[in-house]
Amino acid sequence: MPTQSNFKLGRLPRSFDPRVPHMSALLAGQTPQPPPAAVDYTQKLTAPLGMMLNDTLGDCTCAAFYHAIQVWTANANPPMVTAPDATVEQLYIQGDGYKPAEGGEGPGGNEQKLLTYILNKGAPAPDGGRWRIDAFVEVDPRNTDDVKRAIADCGVAYIGFNVPAFLMPPNAPPPAVWDVQPGQDDSSVGGHAVVLAGYDANGAKVISWGQYYTMTWAFFGQFVDEVYALADADWIAATGDTPGGLTLAQLTAQMAALKAEASSA
Repeated sequence: MPTQSNFKLGRLPRSFDPRVPHMSALLAGQTPQPPPAAVDYTQKLTAPLGMMLNDTLGDCTCAAFYHAIQVWTANANPPMVTAPDATVEQLYIQGDGYKPAEGGEGPGGNEQKLLTYILNKGAPAPDGGRWRIDAFVEVDPRNTDDVKRAIADCGVAYIGFNVPAFLMPPNAPPPAVWDVQPGQDDSSVGGHAVVLAGYDANGAKVISWGQYYTMTWAFFGQFVDEVYALADADWIAATGDTPGGLTLAQLTAQMAALKAEASSA
């Protein structure tokens, strides 16, 4: 049976880049429609999803992005694309600064910095190209409806949370359902990046470590501290849905400051 050592983390503490647009600001003055009661974009995914090296490396920020690609391609532009481990490792090298020659789990990654890299440079794709996002927008974790809208409109929400000790038992894999555990050790053992690819009234559907988990809304509210809505061109072309309902041109304009970083580098 897999044990804790087979499930690595790697998300570094979140940063606060003022150039990253916020969903609440983009929707200011609007009265958005309530999000759907439930969505599940994992139904079209096919096994195996793959560990994406997160059983040996602290590359969860990269693994989560490639799981997002699985969701987007399976639903909007099939067949599902699963990046090989060598491709995932390249993003960890290029976007997070991993040095394979040094060994170990590597440096981990900062979500905003990695998403900015993917926005500007793109993530390595299995066909040798680059997979870029058109935009990413921060969502307030305290606004559950906006989190649900991010999932419904974008296929996934890319999130980061502080992992409580009780979720990582030393001689067993993480449980299938992640819920608050009063009286248990909830001190943080590290940060983790995952994607949420569905939800209902009980919680959100997580993809991590090549598997599906359920994160209850109570757990989400206690441990999640960053959430991003990602705009993928193929998803937008197929569904017409974008973060906050903004046009692609409006989203591109919101990314101007972050893209200026690349042009000046």
